[in-house]
Amino acid sequence: MSWTARLAELGVELPEVAAPVAAYVPAVRTGQLVYTSGQLPFVKGSLAATGKVGGDISPEEAKAHARTCALNALAAVDALVGLDQVTRVVKLVGFVASAEGFTGQPAVINGASDLLGEVFGEAGRHARAAVGVAELPLGAPVEVELIVEIGE
Repeated sequence: MSWTARLAELGVELPEVAAPVAAYVPAVRTGQLVYTSGQLPFVKGSLAATGKVGGDISPEEAKAHARTCALNALAAVDALVGLDQVTRVVKLVGFVASAEGFTGQPAVINGASDLLGEVFGEAGRHARAAVGVAELPLGAPVEVELIVEIGE
């Protein structure tokens, strides 16, 4: 299946690859795996929101930002090897800048997981971690990184 065609069916456009905010590259390939760097919720070059989830940012807003992070990660994969080379999503790691006492990280990161399921179907089922942290770069509320397997 063409994943780019599936994105078009869903009415989803991949954004431009987000420019790194430090000394790293958006994605690297080793063997049949592509690892993305952590992706923030950048939209057209600007951070979509700042703040802590469960405080300044609602869990519902954060879930939408996690989806944006996943789109940015897919854009990094696409720029490196082409999205249609993906055979499966292996792992997603999501970080949530959490206000004190907030424990809803898994529901927030579902924003990214749900997108991967919509795009890749069974091939989008993945291992995952959803981690609450005190702070994220630039004050972002969420960050997502992916590991995907690609064809030969």
